[in-house]
Amino acid sequence: MAEHNDRGRWGEQKAAEYLERKGFRILWRDWRDGHRDLDIVAIDADQLVVVEVKTRKNNDYIEPELAVDARKMRSLGVAAAKFVRTHDIDFPLRFDIVAVTGTTDDNCTINHIEDAFNPM
Repeated sequence: MAEHNDRGRWGEQKAAEYLERKGFRILWRDWRDGHRDLDIVAIDADQLVVVEVKTRKNNDYIEPELAVDARKMRSLGVAAAKFVRTHDIDFPLRFDIVAVTGTTDDNCTINHIEDAFNPM
């Protein structure tokens, strides 16, 4: 498996642990519909939250959260709509980004951006 795939899985695990510590209830991780995917789907209070996780070794190239471009936002919106229909969910929907930077638990930083975008 490629190093970036391992780092991505590690980052998603760190993000999920962080969100759970904040009181989020994780419903699903790595939900897929064809070529679209949702990294984390969770409940925060009375909202369904779709969380896009971006993991980087460092910030030398680009801040991880800046890697979520308009095309990715639209794709997340389509996937989230399908998730809501498939699971018959009736909660307000919010899109967050969790940026994980680092390579180990000791040097990991997390930047959680709530209500980061509206893909619609």
